[in-house]
Amino acid sequence: MIGAPKLDRLDIRILSHLQRNGRISNVALADAVGLSPSPCLTRVKRLEKAGYIIDYGAHLQLEKLGSVQRVFTQITLSDHRLEDFARFESYIRKVDEVLECHLVSGGFDYQLTFLTRNVVHYQSVMEDLLEQNIGIDKYFSYIVIKSPVVKKYYPIEKLISDHD
Repeated sequence: MIGAPKLDRLDIRILSHLQRNGRISNVALADAVGLSPSPCLTRVKRLEKAGYIIDYGAHLQLEKLGSVQRVFTQITLSDHRLEDFARFESYIRKVDEVLECHLVSGGFDYQLTFLTRNVVHYQSVMEDLLEQNIGIDKYFSYIVIKSPVVKKYYPIEKLISDHD
């Protein structure tokens, strides 16, 4: 990030705590990271302004709302010009059932994660995508049976080295 302030250990600890509990009070956060409340709040505001913190939200227990099906899908495009990738990405951003889309290296072009009501709903979404002329040559679907580990936070203290 150009122009972003350099993070110190306290900033990283603040970010680590906030991503696990965005509703933590400033007093509790300050206590957890070893600051008094006023400097802690100043740091949080600085991190927000610098774009390190982009949003706050709630994690939902989707199964309480009804049946859901997560599907990983590998997609290969028929052509590989810049405009082919741009057309595909532009359209896929608008598909509500797509949680993630990653351009990857290897034997296919994109790895997507879909969240649908069931397999029939997923297949309907895929059929619609195939009709849109967005360059899909082939796709492979992997139905998720169980997700024993799904983390809602990043291990930022391990990702950021003191030697960077």
